[in-house]
Amino acid sequence: MTIRVVVADDQELVRSGFAMILDVQPDIEVVAEAGDGGEAVDAVRRHAPDVALLDIRMPRVDGIEACRAISAAGDCRTVMLTTFDSDEYVYEALHAGASGFLLKDVRRDDLVHAVRVVARGDSLLAPSVARRLVEQYTRPAARIRRPDPRLDVLTARERETLLLLARGLSNAEIAAELVVSDHTVKTHVGNVLAKLGLRDRIQAVICAYETGLVAAGDPPPGGADRAGPSPAPARK
Repeated sequence: MTIRVVVADDQELVRSGFAMILDVQPDIEVVAEAGDGGEAVDAVRRHAPDVALLDIRMPRVDGIEACRAISAAGDCRTVMLTTFDSDEYVYEALHAGASGFLLKDVRRDDLVHAVRVVARGDSLLAPSVARRLVEQYTRPAARIRRPDPRLDVLTARERETLLLLARGLSNAEIAAELVVSDHTVKTHVGNVLAKLGLRDRIQAVICAYETGLVAAGDPPPGGADRAGPSPAPARK
């Protein structure tokens, strides 16, 4: 199956460069280019791509607003591009519905890999990376440990699964922690996403912090220091 992509960046050379890298791949087709966020949203509506690459800083409608509109309108998944290595941009992009985040100096192979990862429904960032971002930006709210009614739809085991997701554990590590099979963990993760109306496990991590299920500085399971793995695709 061919992955259909829209590339949006206000710098023509950058936009064309990304488009050329992707369009020569046998399984990827760039169906449109856009010079700002408004054009990107229109292109997604016209061409129904699988993935939209969005620069964050664009005139008129920026990438964050475009990401929010695209995520709300359909099944197209978004990867954000920026020259600014800022946690704030990452958090805002993820909260807007992005499935990944790349700097513009990304290697050619990593760009192609990112599009393929996101197109198949996975998240580009490892849960531990998302956890560190959310800790920084939900720290005051996370200290208020009141029950949140949004979590009432979860079973006790699903809530436990969400807790472990937010602490950066992979599916295999969750399975070991709960003493269940990997398949069972995948089922629990899928149920958490479906019941809470979340696109992927990155949004699940954000939800866990925003609802107060996890607070910044909470110890990881077993009390060990979990610095987390390097950024990698995070499967459901």
